[in-house]
Amino acid sequence: MSFQLSDEQRAIRDMVHEFGENEIRPVAREHDEEKAYPHDLVEQAAEYDLVAPGIAEDYGGAGMDLLSSVVITEELWRADPGIGSAISSRGFGTTMIGKFGDDWMKSEWLPKVAAGEIATCSCISEPAHGSNVAGIETSAEKKGDEWVLNGNKTWITNGTVASLAVVMAKTDPGAGHRGITAFLVPTDLDGFEPTKIDNKLGIRASDLAEIVLDDVRIPEENVIGEVDQGFYQLMNFFADGRTSVAAQAVGVSQAAVDEATKYAGEREQGGQPISEYQAIRHKIAEMATNTEAARSLTYRAAGHVENGNEQEAAKFASMAKLFASERSVEIADEGIQVHGGAGFVTDHPAERFYRDARITKIYEGTSEIQKNIISDQLL
Repeated sequence: MSFQLSDEQRAIRDMVHEFGENEIRPVAREHDEEKAYPHDLVEQAAEYDLVAPGIAEDYGGAGMDLLSSVVITEELWRADPGIGSAISSRGFGTTMIGKFGDDWMKSEWLPKVAAGEIATCSCISEPAHGSNVAGIETSAEKKGDEWVLNGNKTWITNGTVASLAVVMAKTDPGAGHRGITAFLVPTDLDGFEPTKIDNKLGIRASDLAEIVLDDVRIPEENVIGEVDQGFYQLMNFFADGRTSVAAQAVGVSQAAVDEATKYAGEREQGGQPISEYQAIRHKIAEMATNTEAARSLTYRAAGHVENGNEQEAAKFASMAKLFASERSVEIADEGIQVHGGAGFVTDHPAERFYRDARITKIYEGTSEIQKNIISDQLL
């Protein structure tokens, strides 16, 4: 089955690629080394509808489908995974608001995200609970016409730059996944205390934080969807998120192929470019083949998610994330090998791609979790 992009999607790809080459790549190493969030580039990206492109046109967004968003993510990560992550994650949590939020939530917040004016974050993971969402301990207690939130969240993308958070909390502590609720939480409220995590292996230009919620008070109207339905609401977006991570992995894989091919044509040994040696040619051939296979599976996953078959979407999204992420680390590793000693230092981006690719095997569900999901669909 062939997954061809439409003329519009190819135009989007070309536009993002040009943006990446002209604006992102020249400053990528600087942002990685300084661990600097790319505020200016986010603003520029918003002008091209690259920030949260799935937000509906009624709220100032581009209203793109998942495959178009996947193409954007792939090309941003091809330019640089750290900056690409900062841009593509800018609207984390907005899908929850868009699908289950009240009209006032959408009208007040989504246009600001689409315009690049603010970032959002999604607060799910906790120090003791990553893959086990049902085990979260952050609590939300109803007091009068307010909810009071207490707990710790960690590994929160955009945690220190976000103006708005979607927080998952237990409203019925004894009910497991049946007692979780999603809340809309402005980050300037008293008791919302983020601390930056900056000792990361990779994607250093992207913001990451631990967040303490200490008696954070929000109005009862800030419940997103229905009380105790947050876990079920969240289930709607797992396949989307995993397909997006697969796109990230495809992007960094393609970047590694690009750099290895370029270097092989420039580096000479024995009086000829190393691209003339069969060992190098075979490495690059395998890198390119695995990248294309991951791309095809990722596009197929996007198609299944869009078509709305939940079982097929879950299976293919997990397959795409598993295959693309595992291969991306291998491809980036081979990219370093093509560079030889030059790939082990920061003079070339090969080492950065290796560091950046590694995260794709972990977040949005580890590779081990993806295998569980796939086998559950097959057995």
